[in-house]
Amino acid sequence: MRLLTVSLLLLLPAGAACAEGPPSVVSARILLATHAVHPGTTVRIAVVAHIDSGYHINDHKPSLDYLIPTNVVFEDSSSLKVEKVSYPRGKLTKFVFLDSPISVYEGEIRLGAALKVSPSLKTGAYPLRGKLTYQACNDHACLPPTSVPLEGLVHVATSPALLHPADSAVSKEKQF
Repeated sequence: MRLLTVSLLLLLPAGAACAEGPPSVVSARILLATHAVHPGTTVRIAVVAHIDSGYHINDHKPSLDYLIPTNVVFEDSSSLKVEKVSYPRGKLTKFVFLDSPISVYEGEIRLGAALKVSPSLKTGAYPLRGKLTYQACNDHACLPPTSVPLEGLVHVATSPALLHPADSAVSKEKQF
């Protein structure tokens, strides 16, 4: 009986880990081109996603119809509206379980967008929320489709205030 109890206790942490769901292999954050925005303007933003080594996620325009695309969706807001999300091209990669290469993202990717700021916004900090949906796979299996939350604060400054670059890669990017 004692052996059975010890065996069950040893299995308990493994069962608890399975109940938590699949591992999170993608993290993402929102970057703005400037440290603040002016009311009534449009600014560049980026979603920077990091995919753990050994994993890939499908391109926004997957190579095969049945693959789950990577997608970014922002919450609707009358104050802050995200438009024109642009996705990078994936990398054609050959996997042993497929006959032909497919387009995937690996490592770090940047998705660009335009953020329209309402002309009626007052000075302050406003939340910008969304999610990055994806399906992560490795060379042997795919995890269930999932998403990671995107959260950021957009600081609104009065029009005469000078805006300083917050992320030079976002401010220089022409595709956004």
